[in-house]
Amino acid sequence: MRHSRSFTIDGTTLDYIHRTRAHRSHSERVNELLRRAIQQEQYEALEREAAEFYRVANKKGRAETKAFAAASKRAITRGED
Repeated sequence: MRHSRSFTIDGTTLDYIHRTRAHRSHSERVNELLRRAIQQEQYEALEREAAEFYRVANKKGRAETKAFAAASKRAITRGED
């Protein structure tokens, strides 16, 4: 469903829309650009969320990783005796 709204767009943006609209209307081009911008913003938010998740997960897993590495080292050095 489409809704009519009024927005103020700077001249540079309006010129870009006019140059790149091809055979579409200005509204179609603006909607296309907005959809792409929204998608990009969602990807960036997802990247931040993933980075935060792995940052926290890596902190929690460090102790276990160090313990595993130490046990592996002990097991390997036992075999050398």
